[in-house]
Amino acid sequence: MPSLHKSSGKLRPLQLAAIIFLTVSGGPYGLEPLFSYVGNHGALLLLLVTPFLWDVPTILTVLELNSLMPVTGGYYQWVKHALGIRWAFYEGWWTWLYTFIDLAIYPVLFVGYAAFFFPEIAVYKVPVCLAIIWSSAMLNILGIVPVGKVSLFLGVGVLIPFLTLFLVLLTHHSAPLSVPTPSLKGLSYSPISMGLYTVMWNFIGWDNATTYAGEVTHPIRTYLVSVTIAFALIIVIYALTALAVHQSGIDPTVLNSGGFPALGLLVGGRWLGMLVAAGGMASTIGLYSAVLLSVSRIPQVMADDQLLPAKLCILHPRFGTPYISIIASSGIVSILILWTFSDLVVMDIILYGAGLSLEFLALMTLRVKEPLRERPFRIPLNNTGLLLMILLPMGIYMVALTGAISSSERMAMPVFFALGMLLSAEFVWRLILWRNPHLASAKTLK
Repeated sequence: MPSLHKSSGKLRPLQLAAIIFLTVSGGPYGLEPLFSYVGNHGALLLLLVTPFLWDVPTILTVLELNSLMPVTGGYYQWVKHALGIRWAFYEGWWTWLYTFIDLAIYPVLFVGYAAFFFPEIAVYKVPVCLAIIWSSAMLNILGIVPVGKVSLFLGVGVLIPFLTLFLVLLTHHSAPLSVPTPSLKGLSYSPISMGLYTVMWNFIGWDNATTYAGEVTHPIRTYLVSVTIAFALIIVIYALTALAVHQSGIDPTVLNSGGFPALGLLVGGRWLGMLVAAGGMASTIGLYSAVLLSVSRIPQVMADDQLLPAKLCILHPRFGTPYISIIASSGIVSILILWTFSDLVVMDIILYGAGLSLEFLALMTLRVKEPLRERPFRIPLNNTGLLLMILLPMGIYMVALTGAISSSERMAMPVFFALGMLLSAEFVWRLILWRNPHLASAKTLK
């Protein structure tokens, strides 16, 4: 069977940094509800603290495991090697489900930002979303390098509107620069948890960028450089956005309903609103293509292990990409676009957190089982330190989950639906064993 390594060309550091930036962030677009949940002071605190509790442990885990096994399939292969085929299936299944949910968010957001130019576009939401889904599928079928080049272009298109907004705010407004005091004082548990969900969603996806490690030039060094660049960019752009929202004095309700284009309109007039709206459209398209790139590689490695139908492994005869997987993923996302944004975000984080916990477990297991194996990047912590590091993101995850369950009956429904999706992994695993009983005794597959 042909390998993905034969696809035309490999990613370089800046291209990979652009894809990671778009996979994880895509700019501040999607942060708008945060300010209505926790206000300007709470927003700045969560944006500054959450990444170091939620993201830094994840990034360090991804970098060590990827340096240990820089292979196509990324997190699926790590869990398989460390914990065995059953838990690898859970990892792949949960991540596949969460990524479908994640993908469904972006076309819906695109329509929201495009409405700044064409208010009547909401009537054509479904066909517009389908056009985005299937045009992105075509781009991914062409190969990873075209996605990397488009991501680099779209990444610039995302940054320019916000850099322009910051410049206009600083140079055309006479009010002295004001920095909100980071604080959650006076806020109840539920809005804090929903604020956490919003911030966590805007910082997820670091492990997704490892599923195509076999298609990256000098993967260990390139990932280290690219992740560092992407993380610094994301932190800076989010913090500046929180400062801009505070400095502008915009009503959080107006921001939540009109999005960041409403902020641009307030700060610089219609031309800046249009520029920010165009950046939002570029962001959602870039995010969609980048995330689709990662999820389309997982079915191939799972199918190689007889966990999914072998047809998903078929590569395009010319471009060497898993086009059947891309088409199947796009078909599923086409069904999910009718969900609401807030429901999708909650479901997204629940599934993502479950898969992430298996990656942390794989890290600990491989440190114990293979302590002497070469790791070009090694987290400078002993096993006790690693355990304490892992407890930070898991603690944040549990705070957000319990807060969403207790917030309202409306939010409880997507929470329990997502928990049901987690349980579906065991049901599907039993079906797989029924068809392939030899997998029951397999610790791992080489």
